[in-house]
Amino acid sequence: MPIRIVTGDITKERSCAIVNAANSSCMGGGGVDGAIHRAGGPAILEACKEVRRTRYPEGLPTGRAVATTAGALPARYVIHTVGPIWGRCGDERECDRLLADAYRHSLEEAWELGCRSITFPAISTGIYGFPADLAARIACRTVRDFLQEHPEMEITFIFHSQKSRTIFEASTEAECLS
Repeated sequence: MPIRIVTGDITKERSCAIVNAANSSCMGGGGVDGAIHRAGGPAILEACKEVRRTRYPEGLPTGRAVATTAGALPARYVIHTVGPIWGRCGDERECDRLLADAYRHSLEEAWELGCRSITFPAISTGIYGFPADLAARIACRTVRDFLQEHPEMEITFIFHSQKSRTIFEASTEAECLS
């Protein structure tokens, strides 16, 4: 299956779409979200303001995804998704479901845009506190399910550090790397 796992900078990826692990405001923030907004320039913020004005005035719900321009980034689109905050979902199964939704809705959004390549960061594993090993298994399972119906999609998981990448690879060896 076309799954690639790399260490690097998501803002330099040449996928058709890159995924932004956004907060519900979609107005930028820290981590991946801040890096994407800074590197992509003001066009992304303006597009996010329009999304908030027209589609999600209360903010992007957890597990949903929406696409905007990628501005100055080498990707064509940024797909913003909000992952769950670990421990604030009600119970662990609800957190798991919301994280899977974030990946699945991002994939569906990319597919509808005609993208056949997409790059994901490790959604919710930073400040949102989702356990990295569990998040890796959910991400891999969700992507593999999508690839069953859309085998031509190329998926990249990108990690900012070798340590994060190693956790992902160790947690998903049987699912993603086979």
